[in-house]
Amino acid sequence: MPTEEQAQFRDKVAGLKDFNQAFELVKSVVLQKFRMHRAGLSLILQMMPSNLGAYHMLGSNAIVMNSYLLAAVQKIAGSVKEYNSYLFMVLAHEYLHSLGIVDENTVRQMTFELCNWMLGDDHTATRMAKEDPSTIYPELRSMMQSQFSRDFQVVRNFDKTNQTYIQ
Repeated sequence: MPTEEQAQFRDKVAGLKDFNQAFELVKSVVLQKFRMHRAGLSLILQMMPSNLGAYHMLGSNAIVMNSYLLAAVQKIAGSVKEYNSYLFMVLAHEYLHSLGIVDENTVRQMTFELCNWMLGDDHTATRMAKEDPSTIYPELRSMMQSQFSRDFQVVRNFDKTNQTYIQ
């Protein structure tokens, strides 16, 4: 049974409206849990191989998410809440990488700890962070995509609370 605070976080994840809202929540809970913060990131959507959910290039200010997997999860997920859980978990994972944590196992463990603390052990995001999104959505295993697309989309108004200039 989730605590009252976890129930509030669950409602926040369920009610996410866009990438920026999801990222603002990620930043706030990472700050609360790990006392780490970074500003000035961009989000890029790009089709890439299906075994790669997202990545952050060390030293860059960009998170690149797999648009193919995002669309697949959105189609397969039983609800907006489940899609938001995936989005939150992936952004949290890559945000931790952007903070300079390069070891994949460390970031996976931290993402799990964050989701478990925030949402409880039975939440979709926590279960995906503990194992893999394909454990929740086995259909993802059969949706093979092996190419990187040359096309990409920069998400506008991402990480906008740190922008002090007029766009």
